[in-house]
This record gives sequence, C-alpha cells and structure tokens, in this order.
Amino acid sequence: MAGSINKVILVGNLGRDPEVRHTNSGAKIVHLSVATSDSWKDKNGERQEKTEWHRVVVFNSNLADFAERFLKKGSKVYIEGALQTRKYTDASGQEKFSTEVVLGAYRGELVSLDAKLGAGNETTDTGATTASAGAGWDSTETPAETFDDEIPF
Repeated sequence: MAGSINKVILVGNLGRDPEVRHTNSGAKIVHLSVATSDSWKDKNGERQEKTEWHRVVVFNSNLADFAERFLKKGSKVYIEGALQTRKYTDASGQEKFSTEVVLGAYRGELVSLDAKLGAGNETTDTGATTASAGAGWDSTETPAETFDDEIPF
C-alpha cells in the first residue's frame, strides 16, 4: 500500500549491555533490550508504574559500532526504527513469533541521551557521529564563557 509508514520512536533505558554478534560474512549485528516506563496515580492516589520491554536489532554497521563502543546497561537512548515481526522455530520444534524494532542498514537513528557522553551525542544512518551544541564544555560554564575572543562590534 503506497503511503504507509512503519516508524517507531523509543526513549528509554538499556536493560543490559548491548549484545554483539557477527554474521558468517562478518557483518556486525547488535541486540538491545530497551525499557520504557509509564507512571500514573491510581484511584487511591498511589503512584503506579508499568514498564514495557522492547527488542531492538541494529543492522547498520555504523550504529552497531556506536552501540558497542558507547552504550551499556542503564544508558538512556533515543531510538528510531521500524517494526518487524519474524517467525522462527524454537528448540522444541514450536513455531514462534518475535516483534522487534529494527535499525536497518540504511535507516534508523540511535542517540545516546547520557550526560556522560555529552547530551546529544549521536550517530545516524549516514554514520556521522555528532554532538549537540551543549557537549564539550563544563556544565557550570555558559557557551559564551568558553571563548577567549572579544567580539569586535
């Protein structure tokens, strides 16, 4: 169907370190387990929370390298990919289905939201690793304080 969209955006935390595997041809595939949580107050005024776990598979080699190098359990991430459901047969011979968020070879986005990396460090499907304007200076300084030059006007 023309005009349809398959896009998933997640902002959550990794539940475990990235799991790196390699295909027979040597391509890197990274599996991530991402938790997203929703909280609310129930009828009694007590805070409730529900956590959803998402399987994420990274096929893009640049994003896979980024995930392997910079992400770890607990990392806060922004992920943009597509949903894919695959069918497989388990060890006992039963057919099962698995739905995953896939960052394909030419699509997807993976951004670390951790302050340790500098908020906004990201690598996109082009493979460029960039940092937001806020990365690279001490949080106690303002951007203007990092420059020594006087403005000539």
